[in-house]
Amino acid sequence: MGRALEVIAGQATAPSATFTGLTMNSGNSLTIRNAPLDADVRLAQMWAKHQAAGVLRVRSPKLHDNVQGIRMRNPSASVIEMLPFGIFQKLIPQDTLIAEITGSAVGGQFEQGAMLVYYGNLPGSDARLTSISDVQKRGVNIFTVENTITPGAGGGYTGAAAINASFDLFKANTDYALLGYRVDVRCSVVRWLGADTANLGVGGPGEPSINDVLSNWFMWLSANQGLALIPVFNSANKAGITLDIMQDQAAAAVVVTSIMVELAPGTIQTS
Repeated sequence: MGRALEVIAGQATAPSATFTGLTMNSGNSLTIRNAPLDADVRLAQMWAKHQAAGVLRVRSPKLHDNVQGIRMRNPSASVIEMLPFGIFQKLIPQDTLIAEITGSAVGGQFEQGAMLVYYGNLPGSDARLTSISDVQKRGVNIFTVENTITPGAGGGYTGAAAINASFDLFKANTDYALLGYRVDVRCSVVRWLGADTANLGVGGPGEPSINDVLSNWFMWLSANQGLALIPVFNSANKAGITLDIMQDQAAAAVVVTSIMVELAPGTIQTS
């Protein structure tokens, strides 16, 4: 049984007050992946980055209703999680969500929305996700890695860099748990991608005003969802673990600090 965690995101250009469907980033889709119908599939969190105050709306006939669904209003320039950490929305495999956004009416400005989806059983995927108790038991040293990500101006995921591009101080053949991260400049999404994540991006919002939340991002998700949701990377894969961001038309560079814990040898605890 393979587990997976995936961030999916998209954008609309100058939608104004009219709900406009997100154009999803390359590799992302609003169709829930083909897991068994009885699999635990969850919308664990969602957030948005608005140029002007607006609304992110996610709906489907499979959710509560197909009229408003989950509708969250967001101020401008505030990329903060929208759902309570301790609950989740059950999702149905192969259902196609409708994600729409409002906001700025200024030509060329991007309104961007994102969601974090968990799959308890996704055939063909086996992300390395561990629990807080495992990290507490096997943690050896706190380890931080800094990356400067310079994005493009067209939106989507850009600026990809290997996690060891700036500082290559990983210990050989060693596991590291990614507890959270910090950013110095606002962006819509921070994303890690590699073989250890089953080649699906894991991540969250890029909001410097809530760096206290972001520093604990995967730990809090794990604790509040009651699941093992802390990504684990092995240093042998460091050149293939990429970090990128989703940024708006201003294409501001972001320094991302990945907050990790070196793990002693052992078996990943999945519950």
